[in-house]
Amino acid sequence: MEKAKVYFTDFRTKLDVPQGTKLQQLCRRAGIGDINFEGKFTAIKMHFGELGNYSYLRPNYVKAVADLIKELGGRPFLTDCNTLYPGSRKNALDHLYNAEVNGFNSVTTGCYVIIADGLKGTDEAVLPVPNGEYCKEALVGRALSDADVIISLTHFKGHEMTGFGGAIKNIGMGGGSRAGKMHQHADGKPVVNQERCRSCRQCAKECGSDAISYDSGKAVINQDICKGCGRCIGACAFDAIANPYDAAVESLCCRMAEYTAAIVNGKPAFHISLIMDVSPNCDCHGENDAPILPNLGMLASFDPVALDQACADLCLATEPIRNSQLGDHLADETMEHHHDHFIDNSPNSLWRETLEHGEKIGLGTREYELIKM
Repeated sequence: MEKAKVYFTDFRTKLDVPQGTKLQQLCRRAGIGDINFEGKFTAIKMHFGELGNYSYLRPNYVKAVADLIKELGGRPFLTDCNTLYPGSRKNALDHLYNAEVNGFNSVTTGCYVIIADGLKGTDEAVLPVPNGEYCKEALVGRALSDADVIISLTHFKGHEMTGFGGAIKNIGMGGGSRAGKMHQHADGKPVVNQERCRSCRQCAKECGSDAISYDSGKAVINQDICKGCGRCIGACAFDAIANPYDAAVESLCCRMAEYTAAIVNGKPAFHISLIMDVSPNCDCHGENDAPILPNLGMLASFDPVALDQACADLCLATEPIRNSQLGDHLADETMEHHHDHFIDNSPNSLWRETLEHGEKIGLGTREYELIKM
C-alpha cells in the first residue's frame, strides 16, 4: 500500500484570517472537494463533551466544516451516539440538552444535532465488519448507517485506556450504539443491580431472547439464554443493568478499529483532527485536567489510520507541559518511564495496537506523507 497523504497546518495565522477559514483551506487542500456531496446527507461525527468538561472542540470549528460541506452541496448534521456509562449523554434527551449547553445548536454550527442511536440508545443498524477478527458484525447508530457521507471531526486528546482519542476512536467507539459500545468494551453478559431495579420491565420488552424474568419482583437475567447484545442496558433508565466484565485493553483497541471499518465501509469518508487542549483523559469526563501537550495544529486525510499515526508522531516529538499529569509522571522517579507520552500519561493504556490492527484489516496504512501548509 502506498503512503497516505496527511495534510497539516499549525495554529499560526495572519491578521483577518480566522482559524475557521484556515481549517476550511486545509480541508480543501486535502481533497474534500473530490467527494460528491450534492444532496447527500453528511454525518459530522464528533463529541459534544460531557457537562463540566471544557476541552471539547469549540462550535466555531464545527461551523467552519459544516459551512464548507453546504458550500459543496451537502446536507450536514452533527451526530454522536449515547454513552454506555451513566452521565449527561446516556439518552437522546439528556444528550441533546448536553450539546445545547455546550454550545452546539443550529445557530452556532449551522446544522442540526441528531443522536445517532435514538432515544434510548437502541436504534441501531447491524453492519458487517470487513476482515473482522474480533467482531463479525458491528452495532452502529442508525443515523450514521443511514448517512451518505461520513466526516469525522475529532478533538485529539489523551485517553486512559486507548492512549489517545483520535479519529478511529471517534468513529469506532463513538459510532457504536450502547450495545455496540458494550460489544467493544466488555466480554461476558450484563447483570442486574437489584438495589437499583425499579421493576419497570422495560428491559424485558427490549430483550430479544426472553432472558429476563421478574420471579423475585426484580429483573433477573438468565445467563444461559442471554446473547449478550446489551439492548437491556440501553432500555434501563435507572442504570440498574451493566456489564461488569471488562475486555482486555488490546481487545478493546482492535474492536474499535473494526467498528470504524464497518462504519466507513463503502462510503465516502474524510477525517479531520485538531491537536489542541490535549487533556490527559477523554472528553467523556465531567472535568478536564490541564493539557499535557501544547496546541500543535490541524490535520486532515482520507485515511484514519494514517491521520492517527501522524497526530501521534507529532505529539511524541513535542516537549510535554511540565505542569500537567504527564509532566508529573515524568518527574516522578518511582514511575517507569516508557519514552512514550501516551503510555507515560496513562501507564495501563495501549495505542499502537489500534493502528496496527487497523492496518491489518485494510482500514488504512500507518505509512504517510505529511504535507505542511
